[in-house]
Amino acid sequence: MKLRERYDGVISWFSENMPVAESELHYDNPYQLLVSVILSAQCTDKRVNMTTPALFEKYPVPELMAQAEPEEVYEYIKSISYPNNKAKNLVGMARKLVSEFNSVVPDDVGLLQTLPGVGRKTANVVAAVIYNKYVMPVDTHVFRVSARIGLTRGAKTPLQTELQLTKYIPAELLPLAHHWLILHGRYVCNARKPQCGECGISRWCKYREKSLKGEDTIKD
Repeated sequence: MKLRERYDGVISWFSENMPVAESELHYDNPYQLLVSVILSAQCTDKRVNMTTPALFEKYPVPELMAQAEPEEVYEYIKSISYPNNKAKNLVGMARKLVSEFNSVVPDDVGLLQTLPGVGRKTANVVAAVIYNKYVMPVDTHVFRVSARIGLTRGAKTPLQTELQLTKYIPAELLPLAHHWLILHGRYVCNARKPQCGECGISRWCKYREKSLKGEDTIKD
């Protein structure tokens, strides 16, 4: 199967069957999403959503978090992975957000990455989800699923995956496609045991093609 055909099939199926796909993180404004995405690094959205209500009640705006010390923030996020580093990053992020951006989360990926704790993936998530920027955030699900399906070839880093996906997915679909791949990886294309029998895009999946060829070889 040609790569363009694979992309066309996958995009067409998701467009028809999942026209609405959104982040599973709970947030009410750009500041809260930014905090949540920073916390979600190497941690599940479910755990983050269990943690943030108390955190946001204590620090509802960046000005209040900017006045806190990392040790204080730590007490609210200690059930999250790497709480010490994330507490430092959250306070640093809030202080810079207040001092340099007038407490407004920037919509530019480059500016977002100047904030403590914000890498390319986090910046892309905020830009895509809040500002509908035509960017492709690549987390572990997107990296794994896109390779397994066959949408990427030989990508060794998240950036390489991002560049390949943005080359073939129409720009206006990138914010939505990001969620397609994440949700597909969480609920269908599981890391250890993909549910190929329940997968709507299996006919365009490289992994499924290899599995079927293997079955044919065994039968012969």
